[in-house]
Amino acid sequence: MGTTASPPTRDQILVRLRRAEGQLRGVQRMIDEDAPCEDVLVQLAAVTAALDQVGLHLIGARLRQCQQADGTMCADELETGLATLLRHTRLSR
Repeated sequence: MGTTASPPTRDQILVRLRRAEGQLRGVQRMIDEDAPCEDVLVQLAAVTAALDQVGLHLIGARLRQCQQADGTMCADELETGLATLLRHTRLSR
């Protein structure tokens, strides 16, 4: 049996966001320096993927918080979380 990775902590999420912020500044610099379009698009895809991962971790954390003591999920919170997840995945395409 494999081990399940634990969800990222608040500090780890902030590190991911700071890394994405740095990548985005790099994209701005690339545009300012007239870098080839393909290179800029690769970096934009990396920033998008990093932000998507943060969003998914936040949604997952919220759903885990909603779990009740008996192991069942809060129905309203689950529906809201699923709607958010679907909206997030549509936006990330």
